[in-house]
Amino acid sequence: MPVLLVRGRRETGRARGWPAYLAAVGLGAGALGLASLWTSGAWATGIGAAVTTLSGLAAERLNPAEATATRRGALLRTPGGRIPRTARLHRPEQAGAHPADPSPGGGLAAGRSPAGSLAAGRSPGGRSAAGRSPAAGSSAGPSWAVGRFASRSRAGAHPADSSPAGGLAAGPSRAAGRLAGLTRAVGRFAGRSPAGSLATGRSPAAVGRSAGSVAAPATPGSSTSPVYIRRDAEPRLREALGRSGFVLVVGESTAGKTRLAYEVARMLYPRHAFVRPLNRAALPEALRTAARRRRAVLWLDDLEDFLGAEGLDPGRLAALLAGPPGRRVVIATLRSQEYRRYEAREESRLTGSDRDAWRAQREVLHLAAVVRLDRHWTPEERRRAAAHADDPRIGTALRAGDRFGIAEVLAAGPELLASWHNAWAPGANPRGAALVAAAVDCRRAGLRRPVSRDWLRDLHPPYLTARGGGDLQPEPFADAMAWACTAAYATSGLLIGNYSQGYTAFDYLLGDPGLAPVPDHLWQALLARVEPAEAYDMGLLAHQESRLARAAQALAKARRGRVPGADFLLAIAVGDAGRPRRAAADLAGVAHRREARLGPRHPDTLAARHQLAYFTGEAGDAPAAAERFTALVADTSAVLGPDHPDTLAARHQLAYFTGESGDRAEAARQLARLLADRLRVQEADHAQVLATRRSLIWYGDQRPAETARRLDELLADALRSLGPDDPHTLAIRASQAALAARAGHTAEAAAAWESLAADRTRLLGADHPHALYARLERARALAAGGRPAQARALLLGTLYEAERVLEPGHRHLRLARELLAGLRAAEPERP
Repeated sequence: MPVLLVRGRRETGRARGWPAYLAAVGLGAGALGLASLWTSGAWATGIGAAVTTLSGLAAERLNPAEATATRRGALLRTPGGRIPRTARLHRPEQAGAHPADPSPGGGLAAGRSPAGSLAAGRSPGGRSAAGRSPAAGSSAGPSWAVGRFASRSRAGAHPADSSPAGGLAAGPSRAAGRLAGLTRAVGRFAGRSPAGSLATGRSPAAVGRSAGSVAAPATPGSSTSPVYIRRDAEPRLREALGRSGFVLVVGESTAGKTRLAYEVARMLYPRHAFVRPLNRAALPEALRTAARRRRAVLWLDDLEDFLGAEGLDPGRLAALLAGPPGRRVVIATLRSQEYRRYEAREESRLTGSDRDAWRAQREVLHLAAVVRLDRHWTPEERRRAAAHADDPRIGTALRAGDRFGIAEVLAAGPELLASWHNAWAPGANPRGAALVAAAVDCRRAGLRRPVSRDWLRDLHPPYLTARGGGDLQPEPFADAMAWACTAAYATSGLLIGNYSQGYTAFDYLLGDPGLAPVPDHLWQALLARVEPAEAYDMGLLAHQESRLARAAQALAKARRGRVPGADFLLAIAVGDAGRPRRAAADLAGVAHRREARLGPRHPDTLAARHQLAYFTGEAGDAPAAAERFTALVADTSAVLGPDHPDTLAARHQLAYFTGESGDRAEAARQLARLLADRLRVQEADHAQVLATRRSLIWYGDQRPAETARRLDELLADALRSLGPDDPHTLAIRASQAALAARAGHTAEAAAAWESLAADRTRLLGADHPHALYARLERARALAAGGRPAQARALLLGTLYEAERVLEPGHRHLRLARELLAGLRAAEPERP
């Protein structure tokens, strides 16, 4: 009853309270009375249908729409609708840790073969081996599934999970089945928590990453998680929390980050409110809630989900942490792969607002005290774990710990990955594997929130078709969901979540080295469904990955939705994709608006002016670009300082366009001064230092042999510090190929451009301007080397693709036509 009152006031703004509660009780009592009179026949059928309809309407009135709750986000709450204190957390699953197996044997409570591997087969009746009803598409371990669904009839299931005939569960009579369904329905409506998950009747594993409520304290021995084993990083985490209000635990997937932070938070902050947003949409409410509390822990598990458009920023963070130390703290976790995206050398891969957005997010990370947690356990940690080897899960993890981390095995990462790969076999769980593939690629495409069951239903078929479709003998959708959500060692399923909150792929799967690029069918279907702010995230990620057509499409949707900064990033994506004149025109508008609103020297205005100057030069007006950069260098030096990365970047562009305007000597002088300044503030193997060295070599010494030697040295340095696929490494190879052509080594140049074109096509796509340019230069070298027919064929094919993606008058188009004209002029006249 109190739950209903809380839901009515807090979540819908309407005080439904006692009248609604009494109405629901009356409905249930009336249904029981009628069912006791009619247990068969037409009256029973009619009563059953009416009661099912009315109880559904009552549920809708007493519970907020799931879609609405999902859109605005949700916070972890108690069954009474309150924010819990940290001391009231009784399972690490409530903080986002993967649940673990409650069964003594360490295997699945249901749905596992005797060998302990995930059951891939299906029973003769076509149901999943786990024995779940079609409604059982939720994420926690099988023990929860059995506890929640084993006694449910189909009348109590969600309509989307019912069979076409809408059949009822078997029982002594159909009326008895309907009566049981009604009784359970009323119980569900009265027992739901404000976040939409069941407050009662669930085993401890029920509250996982997507859980919205904190159930009653677990009884001794009922926890699904193994005993906590103290990590060597724990003293460092305690010390970090003592000196900083914002602490970030960084480690690989399944290293044990969440469990460590959870245990330390419970020990240090038992009386603090535990404010956990379940998605980014709930972050504003979480910040307001934490700020209103006298003591609060803001819990941001998987911090990357809370960064980006409308996410956490330094201003919000500073406002929350203002006040006495320790009153309000922010504890976050982040996978190592995500943290590495914010290393200094990654900045050199980005341009424009990609770099601006990256810097804003990195600034958040720089405010945190970082505690690193290794995936592999130390000998001392393993000795502490050995004291609990009587737990079969810990014993198994210790035996596998030489290859995998103990926490990694406890989270079943390796087994789940193998299970996903094996599920594609005909007659196994191919539809389940396709569902997992769709969920994995949703995350890789940039979606930061869980995916609904309906979305997965719509998004997975192309994956199945690509693997063989009907030849794989795919299982029914409900069985596929049940399999994908079934836990290995009951730690986690391949999909994590539930019907109301949605599903997300287990993050361990994102590190699979065999993953192919996100397919276009998924990306397009996902973009059609997401909100504008989510489209911005997708566009930003696509631009960072040089998927420029995708970036422009997503950012156009974000701009239509008035997402801040989308117009700026869209203009850059358009320019990078081969339309620099259009980009310059759009950026002129952005710069004008920012100057009018913020002033000519505001950092955002300076960023827009930088990109405007760059695309002015890319559109063919190098002198105008140099003039703009001259003014920009003066302003950035005055506002940001002479050593700021933006000032150094503007100086580099000024030197480049000075050289492209014809004054190579002045360009070389500017680059020599810039290199000295960069070496003073940056390390010698910094990507921008290497880029400055390349430009200086090109515009400086004109002796071919010396230039070649210096480029060879630079390439060796780039390969060692950046790797073979870094854009700067590829640019050095382009300089080497151009030098070979300039020196008359046409065969060497043709081979170098061919290799570079293949790598740029592999990394950037065939229609990227850089890939097109490499093919054009190869054609030039072929023509110069006496192979005009091969050059002509390559030019015609490249020109056809270039005309499709580049704006009219683009310099690459002009080059292609000039080369073709030269080939035609060199052809002998026919008699």
